[in-house]
Amino acid sequence: MAALAFTIAKFCAAHQEATDSDVLAALHGLAETTRTLMTGIYYEKQPDGLLRRELYAALTAFVAEVKQKQAQHGGATVKDSDFFYLLVFLYRMGLLRTNGRPRSRRYIEFLRGQFPEVQELKREESRIIVP
Repeated sequence: MAALAFTIAKFCAAHQEATDSDVLAALHGLAETTRTLMTGIYYEKQPDGLLRRELYAALTAFVAEVKQKQAQHGGATVKDSDFFYLLVFLYRMGLLRTNGRPRSRRYIEFLRGQFPEVQELKREESRIIVP
């Protein structure tokens, strides 16, 4: 779960225009795709918008990479249902953390705050000089 949240936080750090609604739409779309995949039907429901699709693709690539690494090591593999539950958990946590405004970034800042030691997720210091 931490690696999935880190992937979202890293993507949003690289794309400053990302908002909570973009993250929630990508998580919802990937959860819907995973749910239909568990039933045996492959139907990909990508979200609308370029940034949302890019985040969706980044999350899909991360999930595929995790599955590939586990297949190479021959250990216990993570089932699609486990990824589905992780996506639903992150989506619901996002609904609780955001304030519902269109340009809100509270959930993104919450995810970034979970990894304080990572330099690439740190915010730039304010350039305003306060006397």
